[in-house]
Amino acid sequence: MTPYLQVVTTTETQSDAERIARALVRERLAACAQISGPILSIYWWQGKMESSEEWRCVFKTSQTLYPQVEDAIRAEHPYAVPQIVALPIVEGSADYLNWLERELQS
Repeated sequence: MTPYLQVVTTTETQSDAERIARALVRERLAACAQISGPILSIYWWQGKMESSEEWRCVFKTSQTLYPQVEDAIRAEHPYAVPQIVALPIVEGSADYLNWLERELQS
């Protein structure tokens, strides 16, 4: 079975999150995208501690599609250095993982 990932990014606005999510799902790079927020992010940027309200996007995809997913997020993302991290899905229901596989690019 193909290893699956959850890929996470954050955006400044809900509309940016929706645009990126729709692009990846439309291209079948992600079977599903979930958007949550707003969230508060506290981080270092250019030598200063910053805080901002952001929206989190979580994409369900396969490990083999990760390079294309990262490229697609970068192409759509307004940030100079967007958060793009991938977390392995180590277990899941067979029905859900089969659905995920069917909905992704071949």
